[in-house]
Amino acid sequence: MAVRIGKILITEDDIKRRVAELGEEISRDYADTTPVLVSVLKGGIIFLADLVRELKILHEIDFMSVSSYNGGTESSGVVRILQDLSINIEGEDVIIVEDIVDSGLTLDYIRSILLARHPKTLRICTLLDKKPKREIEVPIDYIGFEIPDEFVIGYGLDYEQKYRNLPYIAIGVVDD
Repeated sequence: MAVRIGKILITEDDIKRRVAELGEEISRDYADTTPVLVSVLKGGIIFLADLVRELKILHEIDFMSVSSYNGGTESSGVVRILQDLSINIEGEDVIIVEDIVDSGLTLDYIRSILLARHPKTLRICTLLDKKPKREIEVPIDYIGFEIPDEFVIGYGLDYEQKYRNLPYIAIGVVDD
């Protein structure tokens, strides 16, 4: 199976504008605290890097790596933690920074693990929300864009580790 770049769904300029708006929202909401932003690797790193440059508040960052795709274009539904947080989040304001929420299975799993660590608050920020694929509802506090049920690549999102470097988000066309 091969994947190629299809129609551009979200332009580089639209991403920049929306990430700046999200940075303003989060800065306003956390003006009196120092939140911990938890990026879900690997796809979330590009979004996180741009988002933190837009924040006007002190913050910390940490990373988790999970797997639920096994190299395909659909989630397997089985979530494995590959890398856990390096800091203690007990009593902290935590924001999970995700590249995309589709089925909700992975995010629900991560959320339950982090809630068990007793943060003061736990919110979710995602660049992309693919509601048509939702199997489990998760509370999302900050949404960049709602997208249709399409396989997408670019701006951190990949197919077999390729296409993360695209400055826009495009539909990934699967050629069998």
